[in-house]
Amino acid sequence: MGKAGGIIGIIAGVFGFIAAIVTVLFGGFAGAVKAEGADTVIGLGFGGILFSFLVIVSSSIAMGRPRGGGIATILLSIAGAILGGTPVAVCMTLAFLGGVVAMFGKSKPKEAVSN
Repeated sequence: MGKAGGIIGIIAGVFGFIAAIVTVLFGGFAGAVKAEGADTVIGLGFGGILFSFLVIVSSSIAMGRPRGGGIATILLSIAGAILGGTPVAVCMTLAFLGGVVAMFGKSKPKEAVSN
């Protein structure tokens, strides 16, 4: 189940990255028209870019080491949901679930090698 959780996390990270880019674009447009709070939106977008990228990396680690990668994905998705803005937070929810699947999912037992 580590691979399934890793794939879910990678997909969520890619969608979060796209949502963060859109957030930065909207913040830039708001800054261009001198809207109040545009700097905050741009900052949230860059936070979303950072944490989405880190979720992609930790989810790929979860494919090989499900427990450690799953914990990292869970922690990074929580931080990304807080520091990434609302569109990124929606995607980080899926990344959180991917981390839970990677961490708590049962893996297939290793087959014994016979001569």
